[in-house]
Amino acid sequence: MNWKKERSEKVKSPSSDERMLPASGGRVWSIAMGVAVALMLTLAQFSPVAAEEVAAGNSAAGNSAAQENTVPDAAQLMKEAHLVMFYAADDGVAEVQMKIVNSRGKERLREFAMMRLDLEEGGKQDYYTYFRKPHDVSRMSFMVHKLPKETDNRWIYVPSVDLIKRISSDDKASSFVGSDFTYEDISGRHWTEDTHKLLKEDTYNSRKVYVVESIPLEKYKGFARKVTFIDAENKLIMKEEYYNAKGDLARIFTAERVEEHDGVLTSVFRKMENVKKKQYTTVEFSSIRYNVGMKESIFTERFLKNPPREFIK
Repeated sequence: MNWKKERSEKVKSPSSDERMLPASGGRVWSIAMGVAVALMLTLAQFSPVAAEEVAAGNSAAGNSAAQENTVPDAAQLMKEAHLVMFYAADDGVAEVQMKIVNSRGKERLREFAMMRLDLEEGGKQDYYTYFRKPHDVSRMSFMVHKLPKETDNRWIYVPSVDLIKRISSDDKASSFVGSDFTYEDISGRHWTEDTHKLLKEDTYNSRKVYVVESIPLEKYKGFARKVTFIDAENKLIMKEEYYNAKGDLARIFTAERVEEHDGVLTSVFRKMENVKKKQYTTVEFSSIRYNVGMKESIFTERFLKNPPREFIK
């Protein structure tokens, strides 16, 4: 795969004479902004020749054993886990059902379709989200050009007022459509933004895992410390614990169910618990397809108003 594609079509930046939102659309815009602010490791006989072969064999066996006992590099583990979790295949599309449950047990549901195109392995990506339910966000679309180590570009389309708006993307730690997931939880935090330390090897849900501690290189609202449980065999992230600056456990992510789709192991049911607020959000993926042949031209302003029907019915 060519991981270094150049953009063939740029999204238009908002013009200086962009029209203001009509007063009658104030509530709709508040809802829209709430949605906006608010998808992988080894004879014989003792003749002179045989002795050399035995010695060589013992050396090879020793090297093999040494490799098995080598402590994995924490940064490399986090890189592999990131690529497995957020860069599976070349592209992907899925239907998503999100359930937000507050401390009183009250549920809110959101249904949307999500598309992803990888432009670079571990680098630039495009995301497109098309909302189906509830009614107040139906037909709304949201697009992100993810730029690791830079500020992402984000746009939203509000159909009730026929408005495309470029929105702020300075705070990746803000809530994704009012849920307990952040924008960065959805697209993934780049492993180079943190320092990593392997804490231990452990067992989680009867599987061997590597437990890695991550500390942001720069002050970050999302967490002060994160502990990640990585499946030793397939490198999927099975659990993450997020701690605040006071050292308190703030949020817990868990991969509740893993399935294989198009030959790709995928966490299809995910949960994020907000410990402080005593609430949680679940995300379930269905109709998952990989390597469908998406083009970069889909992730442009034109398709914010008219979603690509070959991928979104």
